[in-house]
Amino acid sequence: MPLKFEIGQSSLTGRRERNEDYIGVVTPLAEQLSVKGALIAVADGVSGNAGGGEAAEMTVRTISADYYATPDTWQPHHALEKVLVAANRWVQSQANANRDMAGMATTLSLLVLRGQRYYSAHVGDTRIYLLRDNGLKQLTTDHVWDRPDMRHVLKRAVGLDAHLRVDFGEGNLQIGDIFALLSDGVWDSLGEQAIHAGLTKFDAPKLVAEFLTETALKKGSLDNSTAVIVKITDIGKESLSDLIAGGKQLNVPPKLKVGEILDDFEVIEVLHESRASLLYKVKNTDTNQLFVLKTLQPLLANDLDSCNALLNEEWLGRRVVSQYVPQILPLSTEKRSKLYYVMSWYEGATLQQRLDSGHHFTVAGTAKIGIEMMRGLGALHRLSIIHRDIKPANVYIASDQRLRILDLGVAYSMNVGKIESMQNPGTPSFMAPELYDGSDANEQSDIYAAGVTLYHLLTRKYPHGEIEPFQHPKFGEPTAITRYRPDIPAWLDNIVQKAITADLSKRFETAEEMLLALEHGELKPISAQRTPLIARARLVKWQWIAIFSFIINILLIYLLLVS
Repeated sequence: MPLKFEIGQSSLTGRRERNEDYIGVVTPLAEQLSVKGALIAVADGVSGNAGGGEAAEMTVRTISADYYATPDTWQPHHALEKVLVAANRWVQSQANANRDMAGMATTLSLLVLRGQRYYSAHVGDTRIYLLRDNGLKQLTTDHVWDRPDMRHVLKRAVGLDAHLRVDFGEGNLQIGDIFALLSDGVWDSLGEQAIHAGLTKFDAPKLVAEFLTETALKKGSLDNSTAVIVKITDIGKESLSDLIAGGKQLNVPPKLKVGEILDDFEVIEVLHESRASLLYKVKNTDTNQLFVLKTLQPLLANDLDSCNALLNEEWLGRRVVSQYVPQILPLSTEKRSKLYYVMSWYEGATLQQRLDSGHHFTVAGTAKIGIEMMRGLGALHRLSIIHRDIKPANVYIASDQRLRILDLGVAYSMNVGKIESMQNPGTPSFMAPELYDGSDANEQSDIYAAGVTLYHLLTRKYPHGEIEPFQHPKFGEPTAITRYRPDIPAWLDNIVQKAITADLSKRFETAEEMLLALEHGELKPISAQRTPLIARARLVKWQWIAIFSFIINILLIYLLLVS
């Protein structure tokens, strides 16, 4: 059952010459509602300044459009922060470009309703109230000066300062919740007791909004009066993964043989079979176009976590539009009778297959692979997606010589949450040291895995030796690549060493940083990341200090006796 709500709104000019308040309501349908949510906003142009109304309208319009253009994998607050900063910059640019608009600014109170939660963003003195179980709670704080004679003077507003500070909040939704977004022309005249009474006076949000604005003007409000009322009638009960292609109604197919047909796809070849998944090379029976079909092993048909993980993988893959990641074919529920997804096919081989065939990776070839990997990882990280299993078997070089990152099966996005079946993902020899201590995977752990991948391509060995799944290794100084490959230049060795260092403060922070180092290569080499011997020795260094101190003391005593 998707999220359901009712909205009513009213905005009256009152005694002002014009209405400088502005309302924005966006209620998308179907999957967009579950992914991005509904957006409700109230803005109040700063009174006494030319362009206040324009600032309010353009801020709400900009945010309403740009929020839905942000990646689906971004958390609501992250997406809102990005678009609010851009809106603030736009308002300031208009004020600077037009002398008549100098000082234009606006307050903003905004709600995003998605699934079972609400998210708020607020700046200024418009307000958001929540009526729950007959108790009224103010969710926002007024950004005004504390002095009685300055309580209507804003400290914060969109367009007021170059650096915009926004208050963010969030919480769970309940059936029967009533949200009220009010301009100061309403709440300042009514007070909380009258607002509470007004919210319970009618069942229809439209009638409530009209009652609040009209009552505010009757009580002497000198400002524009604006109210938006949102009543929650049902909350979303499905997880994001369950919404993908009607996944709950799809069953895992049996093992397919060459020549068998599943829906519109004929099996050409079994590409890969693991403990959990099956990959088939398939041909569309209508177009003869080749694809890769991925599904689960039949033994996992009743494993909800594994099914959700496959749906999660498809959901993430469909949102990554990049030449460095295979593209997911959008298939509706009506075109699928079983649980699977289909992605683009490219002739070629993985780096692991090339290693197994005896391919020798040159310095130039490895650097090129590193550059392409960083571009691919950068594309994922900008969407807040952490791959969590970068290794040669998941990096593919197609016949067109383009690199593609495969297998988002254990990928993690803040927007989706973690699937229970993949709490400790990754391949041990490629996992960053901090992951063994229970830390969450992040961009730097992906960079570490990419660094180990480059190390392995050049040496066919691992910097800390091969690690088994049951081990909890201790990480010391990685073995230098030049020990196995004296022909490797120092600049490439230093880049790989920086990527695989256990010290997070010394590791590349972003894929773009490592990309820049690889692109510059020997023209701008980075310094070596070797740890000094005394630092590597840890407690042993104190033993050496004690020994040296003892020897010096004995020498001093000898000299004293001789003299």
